[in-house]
Amino acid sequence: MDDGLLKFADIQNRILSLRKALHHHNYLYYIKNDPEISDAAYDLLFRELQDLEAAHPELASVDSPTQRVGAPPATELSTVRRSIPMLSINNAFSDEDIFDFDRRVRRHLQTDDPILYTVELKLDGIAVELVYQNGILSLGTTRGDGLTGEVITANLKTIGTIPIVLRQGDKSPPPELIEVRGEVVMTKEGFSRLNAQRLSRNEPAFANARNAAAGSLRQLDPAVTASRPLMMFAYGIGRFSEIDRYSSHYAILKTLADLGFKINDHTRAGVDIGTVIDIFNNMETTRESLPYDIDGLVIKVDSLEMQRQLGSTSRSPRWVIARKFQAVQETTIIESIEIQVGRTGAMTPVACLKPVRIGGVQVSRATLHNEDEIKRKDIRIGDTVLVQRAGDVIPEVVKAITSVRSGQEAVFRMSATCPVCGTRAVRIEGEAVTRCINALCPAQVKERIKHFASKGAFDIDGLGDKLVEQLVDKNLVQSPADLFLLDKSVLAGLERMGEKSAENIIAAIEKSKRIDFSAFLFALGIRFVGEHVARLLADAFDDIRRLMEADPETLNGIEGIGPVVSDSLRRFFENERNQQLVERLIESGVVIVYGRKPSRGEENTAVDGKSFVFTGGLESLTRDEARSLVERAGGRVTGSVSARTDYVVVGSDPGSKLEKAERLGIKVLEEQAFKNLIGNA
Repeated sequence: MDDGLLKFADIQNRILSLRKALHHHNYLYYIKNDPEISDAAYDLLFRELQDLEAAHPELASVDSPTQRVGAPPATELSTVRRSIPMLSINNAFSDEDIFDFDRRVRRHLQTDDPILYTVELKLDGIAVELVYQNGILSLGTTRGDGLTGEVITANLKTIGTIPIVLRQGDKSPPPELIEVRGEVVMTKEGFSRLNAQRLSRNEPAFANARNAAAGSLRQLDPAVTASRPLMMFAYGIGRFSEIDRYSSHYAILKTLADLGFKINDHTRAGVDIGTVIDIFNNMETTRESLPYDIDGLVIKVDSLEMQRQLGSTSRSPRWVIARKFQAVQETTIIESIEIQVGRTGAMTPVACLKPVRIGGVQVSRATLHNEDEIKRKDIRIGDTVLVQRAGDVIPEVVKAITSVRSGQEAVFRMSATCPVCGTRAVRIEGEAVTRCINALCPAQVKERIKHFASKGAFDIDGLGDKLVEQLVDKNLVQSPADLFLLDKSVLAGLERMGEKSAENIIAAIEKSKRIDFSAFLFALGIRFVGEHVARLLADAFDDIRRLMEADPETLNGIEGIGPVVSDSLRRFFENERNQQLVERLIESGVVIVYGRKPSRGEENTAVDGKSFVFTGGLESLTRDEARSLVERAGGRVTGSVSARTDYVVVGSDPGSKLEKAERLGIKVLEEQAFKNLIGNA
């Protein structure tokens, strides 16, 4: 045989081998979150394939992993008409709407039997369709108007969670045709990072992650899309050459997962309508913990035969409905901007808004963070703005709607003096915050005392903002320690206070005197010492005075404590007034309870020093409560499974962490077993 032909055959085989290996490693990295090789090793394989294909263009192929990058920019986006429309989904806004949907389904099917549903997260992203012919991605489009979509194949190929070539078993060929539908989303972390980059380049920020994803997909240059942190979850199909093999929607989802697509871990199958309501209520309270935005749940009749019987209207299928969460973004008008002075003297601009309801709560104020942020976003008094409220986080102004400006809007300028005490304001070089440096500023005193009495600190029930303001304004309290000198007769004489209320507050103050060391440290209001850092310090020291005397080397040696926190601690405890505050608190009867961990000889050896990972939803505990139980017993909670993990605790719908734990031989605990282990049965 000719040596040249032999060499060419070797090159061809190497190219095929590299393509297969890279597709496999892409699947492990993007879909299973379980890579087998390092990024550097992957890059070496990828570059080798690029070089071989460049040297032998006759061996180029549309199914190569190199097709994810390098496509030339388009001059415009073309459109294509799809054979099966991507219809809209009707929305439900209450439990009764969901029960009505179930009744309509059963009436149409002429059955009184319970209907089983598949419940999926309603991802707040962009719907797309991917067409695979003989296992190779041939076309990718946006949803468009449902019937016609824009062709964005090259852009979609840049997304790691979208396979260019479908996975298949050793004996099963890929389907001749399958149209896969999914939602492209941008993670919250990726969205924040992208906006920070845009602002640093004086480019306008995206209003939300959905807009960022949409803008990223419709780029003419695929390289721009490739630079954006996008991912796709598959949720259904259009045409499918092997559809007759399937009887349920969930079975199709499992097949999509086998073919290499990412399926959302929170999908629930085979549930009745009552369970659907429970899932919605649970997800509404935990949605903020997800790494991406969702705006509800999608409820689908699981049986494909029932779906066919139910059919569709011209607008939407009769077998699916979306239960929507309350809105988290709305537009309103900034009527004025006030300066709020915090306990550290930070002067924060706050937008006073025309009241608007967001997520079921009326919002009239929103943070603007600092002067630089206002300038970057070009926010002005009188602007129509987009306001966002996420969970219990303080509402914030996302962006100004500049297209509706009248010209009467006023530019904001930070005050040169504190609005409360009139002291000259100072902005330290390198910091974004302007501060009032008067430690006796009434605003700072009030905020320090509010923090001192808050949950997570001394947790003094009944000591609300209005009462604190009265106490400071009447010069009855000028330091947190003064709270422990109050008596019932003084409190009873205050506005809106009676003898019974005063008695309750005195009792609450007395009850608060016994306090865990970590809560005591948090209550002091030391800059950069939140609840987590306070717990780290409480674990490292068994006496407040030892902490007060600790040198920088000792502090920096504590895992999780860096030089910034160390410096803040030293400056706080070197201040004579702060030393006096600690002594006064102890003299007033405050008892600091040391040692969150059990004393020597009493440790829960099954937990102390052990590493826990949680996956899935727990029924009787929140994640924070479970974490607290572990930490109180001397264990620690991490976010990912590794060979150093001791226990993986599983709830409902566990994700890939369970598979990895089983593969590594790590002990898996269900919720009750975890509670038994922790001593909380």
